[in-house]
Amino acid sequence: MGSFRRRLPGFLLGLAVFAAALLGLAGPASAHDAAESSSPAQGATVPAPPDRVSVTFSQKPLGIGASFSVKDASGAEWADGPVEIVDNVATQKLKNGGPAGKYTVAWRVVSSDSHPIEGTFSFTAAGAASGSTAPSGSTTAAASVPAITTPQPGVTSEPEPAGDGQPFQWSIVIFAAVAVGLLATLAFLARRRLGAGGE
Repeated sequence: MGSFRRRLPGFLLGLAVFAAALLGLAGPASAHDAAESSSPAQGATVPAPPDRVSVTFSQKPLGIGASFSVKDASGAEWADGPVEIVDNVATQKLKNGGPAGKYTVAWRVVSSDSHPIEGTFSFTAAGAASGSTAPSGSTTAAASVPAITTPQPGVTSEPEPAGDGQPFQWSIVIFAAVAVGLLATLAFLARRRLGAGGE
């Protein structure tokens, strides 16, 4: 019984360290994904408008709710079709025949932790694509693209939290509750054993 008493403080300390490690693992999981790079790169000059633009993220975005808006200096929309997500890269095809000049790309995706993130970047086409013409319906093509409010290129921002709460914050609370419950149970059992041994 004496050996149990000597080992009890070390055992409880180890359990506390284990619980802290669980909480430490749960914390980083709540961090949102981030944009790591874009193609073309922010501020780059390319010979002609590319046939597609893309953003690479730190984790693979979810395959829902993704949108890109690609506008030239006149405000005409050049995004064509849905966003394609392969691994951690989101890609948007562009219409053919884009003019020379500056293009602004505004993107929005749902990160792997289910939170929307968004950002912008820009590039310049030194020359027009062959057969350059303004896209038809350019004034309404971007109607389905969510409003982008990020003030600086390449910066992600978190929209106002939705009413359904933060899922990963709940996981931290659950980890903490389990750890505290384990500590309380073991302390209670230890006191009972010590009490029984003293009788």
